[in-house]
Amino acid sequence: MAHELTCWLRKRLPSGFELDAGLRVPLAESPVTVLFGPSGAGKTTLLRMIAGLERPDAGEIRFREEVWYDPTRAVNLAPQQRRAGFLFQDYALFPHLTVEQNVLYAARRGKGRELLAAFGVEEWAGRKPRALSGGQQQRVALARALAAEPALLLLDEPLSALDAAARARTRHDLRRLLLSGAAPAILVTHDRLEAMTLGDWMAVMVDGTIRQTGPVRDVFRRPADAQVAESVGMENVLPAEIVGQEDGLAIVQVETARLQCAFPPAPRGPVWACIRAEDVTLTRDAAQPSSARNRLPGRVKSVTPEGPLARVELDCGFPLVAMITARSAAEMTLREGEPICAVVKATAVHLVGG
Repeated sequence: MAHELTCWLRKRLPSGFELDAGLRVPLAESPVTVLFGPSGAGKTTLLRMIAGLERPDAGEIRFREEVWYDPTRAVNLAPQQRRAGFLFQDYALFPHLTVEQNVLYAARRGKGRELLAAFGVEEWAGRKPRALSGGQQQRVALARALAAEPALLLLDEPLSALDAAARARTRHDLRRLLLSGAAPAILVTHDRLEAMTLGDWMAVMVDGTIRQTGPVRDVFRRPADAQVAESVGMENVLPAEIVGQEDGLAIVQVETARLQCAFPPAPRGPVWACIRAEDVTLTRDAAQPSSARNRLPGRVKSVTPEGPLARVELDCGFPLVAMITARSAAEMTLREGEPICAVVKATAVHLVGG
């Protein structure tokens, strides 16, 4: 408990939306925790309740050994007592103050000028926020948030105010800056790439509840259920049924096709077969030798360029999406209606309960 944030919070919003979320963050293992989920899942509401900016209808919040909220003990610490720094989506810099004044305003024990240097904003010290780019404003806002030496840093969609090019440039920079701060951070996002770039630990929120937690890459590779799989961008989430076993592998029926899978959750019965598009490879030669257990003849339904990649939709007796490089797609001259073979390893088929 000494190195954890734990909370269980319930709140009903005027819209009728109900949040009922339990969260445990292992702070020692997780410099940056990502609170991930689709828009409207309740992520910002949960973050604001942790910060003390909104009051839950019921619940409890503990940070390390300190109780922040517990109505049964009449405890509800004010935001400043929780010492949680909050970085808003729009950064909320004081427009009438310079960069230096914004940072010094929040600083404790003369630490503000150190942060100006640490975050590389010294050269803009005399400028007003309106004279800065979105990425520069983010640096200043983050420096100001850390200047108060918070016990916990909370960031609500910190890259949402940036355009696509600026977000790409800023992701790795933000990760470095977060690690350079002494406080653990919880960051809200619904962007898969941001979650994988910025986070160590991850909590997936769907419809007001926390559905899965764990290391970021583990959650993306092994979602707990079909809703989590769809939320984390698993391109192929297929209704299926385990119909048997062979050589220690599960045999799964997906419409008219059968797949072999290395991780059966139950002996038999309905499941969802989850396959990442990047785990599907394509070949013209269905008989080509391969260690992969699943070789699925099919036809190309569509090819959609996505920057350096191409999204290929297939009919293999069931709908299947593959992501390959644009160069590979060009070399294979993939066209709608042409025969193709999809190859999927048994270890790439992840089953979750139906």
